[in-house]
Amino acid sequence: MRDLFDDTVLAPQPLEVALTLPARFYTDPRMPALDARAIFARSWQLVGHQSQVAEVGDHIVTQIAGLPLIVVRGEDRTIRAFHNVCRHRAGPIASCDGKGAKALRCRYHGWTYGLDGVLRGAPEMGRTQDFNPSDIRLPEVRVQVWQGLVFIAIADAPPFADVVAGIDERLGPERSLEHYVFHHRASYEVACNWKVYVDNYLEGYHVPHIHPGLNSLLDYRSYITETTPWYSFQYSPLESADDLYGSGEALYYFIHPNTMLNILPSRLQTNRVLPLGVDRCRVEFDFYYPADDSAEAQARRTRDVAFSDEVQEEDVTICEDVQRGLASGSYDAGRLNPLRENAVHHFHEMVRRAYRESLDLA
Repeated sequence: MRDLFDDTVLAPQPLEVALTLPARFYTDPRMPALDARAIFARSWQLVGHQSQVAEVGDHIVTQIAGLPLIVVRGEDRTIRAFHNVCRHRAGPIASCDGKGAKALRCRYHGWTYGLDGVLRGAPEMGRTQDFNPSDIRLPEVRVQVWQGLVFIAIADAPPFADVVAGIDERLGPERSLEHYVFHHRASYEVACNWKVYVDNYLEGYHVPHIHPGLNSLLDYRSYITETTPWYSFQYSPLESADDLYGSGEALYYFIHPNTMLNILPSRLQTNRVLPLGVDRCRVEFDFYYPADDSAEAQARRTRDVAFSDEVQEEDVTICEDVQRGLASGSYDAGRLNPLRENAVHHFHEMVRRAYRESLDLA
């Protein structure tokens, strides 16, 4: 890996003279393993909303940095997360999200764990010497529920309170996210490195050129981007018809390294950007709305989903074009716009820092 880096590309860069990350950081086939180790395994990862695990036994299946995980609400109503890997011969405990499970049962040989992760039953193991099921449990990882959203961390990660410091105050009680209800998930596979998609999200510089519909709702001249130690946020006055969002504020949070919160009046959309390879990622869009099933609310949701799909298709097209440009050999790095791309710079500095720390630990 050392040949990918030198002191110049990993050194901190002041915003006023900053260059983007080099193209090879988006195209070299060794980068996914480094990103998994240096970034994803050392950060808090959004896995869902508490409404998706509302009742005992409800569970979500996911993975972080190649580690299969299951998030489940226990009999004591606590949400926990475990390795989704049986302690017998590494079979999967669960293959998909589910509701109301009484226990967690491995599909391979039927070993069964309680919702607390402790082994409760192992078929035909009764005569096995020194075998005590209660001594065997699924490894547990940290869980944090914040604003109704469920985050987990599989290894060292910064204190969660530091990661989201200031967001509660900015939202205020009138825009609390915990009372929203999960509506549906839309997933897109995008032929670009995950960092390309994040870069694109982090600036409104492209909005007038790529998103004509969205640009008509936002006030580009009043579009502001701010950064904090672990997240950045963009906001703009929003003006739309009452049958879509109405008027108010569009607020876009990026929580490092791959979580996005798109907050519009009466709608929360979360995005997770998940690497699938050096030149492919999956973006999961989860839609949440207030608990209102009126015909008017349903019609507004239908229009919101259609508009979101339009914006996403525009983003997919440009991100895939950028990936081709990065892989072409024509480009290495370019200058950032200090006025409009300060959050891109902020993200790049965090990536550089993660790589520096990973190389120091290697």
